[in-house]
Amino acid sequence: MKLLAVRRLLRIQRVVIRYRLDDLLFALPLPWFLLALRFALPWRWFPRKPLELSRGARLRLALQDLGPIFIKFGQILSTRRDLLPEDIADELMLLQDRVPPFDSKKSVALIEEQLGKKISDVFSRFDIEPLASASVAQVHAAKLKTGEEVVVKVIRPGLKPVIAQDLAWLFILARAAEKVSADARLLHPVDVVSDYEKTIYDELDLLREAANASQLKRNFEGSPLLYVPQVYWDWCRPKVLVMERIYGIQVTDLATLADQRTDMKMLAERGVEIFFTQVFRDSFFHADMHPGNIFVSTVQPWSPQYIAIDCGIVGSLTPEDQDYLARNLFAFFKRDYRRVAQLHIDSGWVPAETKLNEFEAAIRTVCEPIFEKPLKDISFGQVLMRLFQTARRFNMEVQPQLVLLQKTLLNIEGLGRQLYPELDLWNTAQPFLERWMRERVSPKAVLGNIHSQIEQLPHLANMTRDLLERMSQPHAADPPAPWKRRKDDWFLRLLGTAHLGGGSILAAGGPLHELGHWPAGIMIAVGLYLIVRR
Repeated sequence: MKLLAVRRLLRIQRVVIRYRLDDLLFALPLPWFLLALRFALPWRWFPRKPLELSRGARLRLALQDLGPIFIKFGQILSTRRDLLPEDIADELMLLQDRVPPFDSKKSVALIEEQLGKKISDVFSRFDIEPLASASVAQVHAAKLKTGEEVVVKVIRPGLKPVIAQDLAWLFILARAAEKVSADARLLHPVDVVSDYEKTIYDELDLLREAANASQLKRNFEGSPLLYVPQVYWDWCRPKVLVMERIYGIQVTDLATLADQRTDMKMLAERGVEIFFTQVFRDSFFHADMHPGNIFVSTVQPWSPQYIAIDCGIVGSLTPEDQDYLARNLFAFFKRDYRRVAQLHIDSGWVPAETKLNEFEAAIRTVCEPIFEKPLKDISFGQVLMRLFQTARRFNMEVQPQLVLLQKTLLNIEGLGRQLYPELDLWNTAQPFLERWMRERVSPKAVLGNIHSQIEQLPHLANMTRDLLERMSQPHAADPPAPWKRRKDDWFLRLLGTAHLGGGSILAAGGPLHELGHWPAGIMIAVGLYLIVRR
């Protein structure tokens, strides 16, 4: 085992002891031989002062002590409210990426290596002190030679080995948990770590983030709702991203927003509209819309516009998922639980053999208490979370796109209520959803679908022709039977041997030598060909 891995393991052990995470582990229903293991741990042989922290707080602080990779894992884990107890999920939501910046000389060297040019050849000004620093990258302000104010995002050097090592330990812990605990298996820890592995490695590719930002900008081109900074593709590389620098008010800075007389009700409602536009119109949504990535333009406070940055994580839904999700939400708010259950089965989110009556009863039991509150107090994100939690009991497979959607909706809803506490998210969203569903069956949409089908006709015709040809000659492409090939080879080689022998006799002046030498040459050539051919 590498020294780095051993040191990392010892570090993890110290944090486990410090925050008594072993107490949380042994509180689970483990097999007897694992429960007996607690008596073999030296640090448990002596009395320890009880911690006055909740289990969620202890887990959060432990992840913070373990560093940026574990912090980001905790942030992603906090979105899996369908898997975690509510108190732990709430604590993990508080995790913050407060990471000291790395040496600016390394930052400059990496940028120059990626761009293949000196900093002074690309930028007329480059601020050595970073604007911001996070676990994966840090950002510097700069000015291009052409005069544009930009920010330069650069990946932390030497990050991949650290990520690989931490992921290895996370996988070890996840697999061990699945083997020893039935409760842990219900949480699918290996799948959760696998999702995180994909997410963290995607974030290391800044070209992917640049492409996401360009797509989101194109979707909202000219919109008063959302502005996305321009990407300067000439200076983007896998580890360097150059984007337009934006100037706005952080969305959680309520005092400054109030000072400029921002219309807070419109701001909250536009946040909801942006979310539903991304999900249902574009099927391409910014899935990391926490407050640190959202700003408000200072240009028109009476008609506020959002500014979104950091598009490293995006989500999308298929047309079928969009349709089923919209219908689920309508059915839920009409308290038509049978329809909700049927839609989950029709969509394939739960197995087809699920008993409809039992599933309907489970949904009613979980969701009916929600409607004891006024409609404006009902959390849209909590509705989705409760639906997914209930479906999990009926073997609903983890739907990554729906998990991202739930996470984004919780962020947007929490932000909207912070901006405008009286926000009625359902009444804000309902007109948009109704309009979207009408447009799906409008003559224009139907004609568009017909046009799309017509474009597919040549391809379908070719496929049909190929299929008919294969049906008319079902064994045309089959390889020869092995026995037949061996028989043919044996006969042809025997024939070749006869030709070779006959030709040799003729060439040696046998009884037919008066015919001349040319027949002998032909026979020898044919004989050799038949013997050596494959």
